[in-house]
Amino acid sequence: MFLTFVFGLGIVVLAVRSTALGSLITHLTPQDANFLGLAGAALLAAVTANLLNNLPATLLLVPLTAHSPGLVLAVLLGVNIGPNLTYAGSLATLLWRQILQRHDQPPAMGDFLRLGALTVPACLVAAVVTLWAALQISGVT
Repeated sequence: MFLTFVFGLGIVVLAVRSTALGSLITHLTPQDANFLGLAGAALLAAVTANLLNNLPATLLLVPLTAHSPGLVLAVLLGVNIGPNLTYAGSLATLLWRQILQRHDQPPAMGDFLRLGALTVPACLVAAVVTLWAALQISGVT
């Protein structure tokens, strides 16, 4: 079952890469690991994760940033923090919601969205600033 799921994700990624959305994502992907590049990569990853889900977003963006460890880390921040804006952004959130519904405790979508809108931007900014500082100290780009 898991292998089928991973295979399906690969098909989704290939399909997205061959569309205008894939071209746009490729065009928008930063090439430099300066502060703006890190912030852009994290933001692009967060938005893409909410559009596609975090696993396909990771498979789509990591190869585009593989030339820079800093950009890869920024993408990983974006695909892990960003999906908390929507239920569909993360497989973990979808599974969490399913478990709660099975136990007759359906989560309130409004509460989830409000909490995500309050926390995701602040956490993403803090994480990118921390990543940028760590990269500056270590000399890695």
